Amino acid sequence: MEIEMKMVLPDKSVAERIWEDPYLSKIEEQGTREAVYMEAAYFDTEEGDLGRSDITFRVRKEGPKVIATLKWNGKAPVGGLHIREEINVPVDDPICFIQPDPELFRESEAGQQLLKVLNGKEVHSILEIHFLRTRERVDNGTSICEISVDTGEILTDYGTAPICEMEIELFSGDPEDVKKMGSYLANTYGLVPEDRSKYARGLALIQKNQSQN
Repeated sequence: MEIEMKMVLPDKSVAERIWEDPYLSKIEEQGTREAVYMEAAYFDTEEGDLGRSDITFRVRKEGPKVIATLKWNGKAPVGGLHIREEINVPVDDPICFIQPDPELFRESEAGQQLLKVLNGKEVHSILEIHFLRTRERVDNGTSICEISVDTGEILTDYGTAPICEMEIELFSGDPEDVKKMGSYLANTYGLVPEDRSKYARGLALIQKNQSQN
């Protein structure tokens, strides 16, 4: 299960201030901060079968690594808190970023559901997201989280949208700590909860422009 809080940053300069925050510096796991360039492609059928079934199929390049991800059963976000089931599978062949194989998830129950929904149909990329992620792990004594700042773009055939957001993802511990940490950062730096994922924002951009054409 993926539990994370998303918040919009006013601008990139706020991110620099956050990385120097005294509280985060106190609970930071030394040596974990890094910057990784990522490219993500999201896939569906021509008819949008996965979207209608609340299934997200993503392949993401994370530096030299390629990871295929399946997400499903998302709860309606409240106050920027997102909760979904998730499976990640490392991929050896970079071609998967262009032509992903749904069979990657066959061994899981969710993977079987994916194949059932697809029913042999091919998938294609409907949007991409390119961004730089700066991240670090923090440990407050009861929970371990990853704090990340993403800056980049959502890319679709119907236009682009900027990304400047922070995520707090729970690795282990109490989900309430994610809320408390998010509340602290929001109040201190003027962050705004984001109830839409990057993918949801991209889909909204596509739908908006399709309706105008």
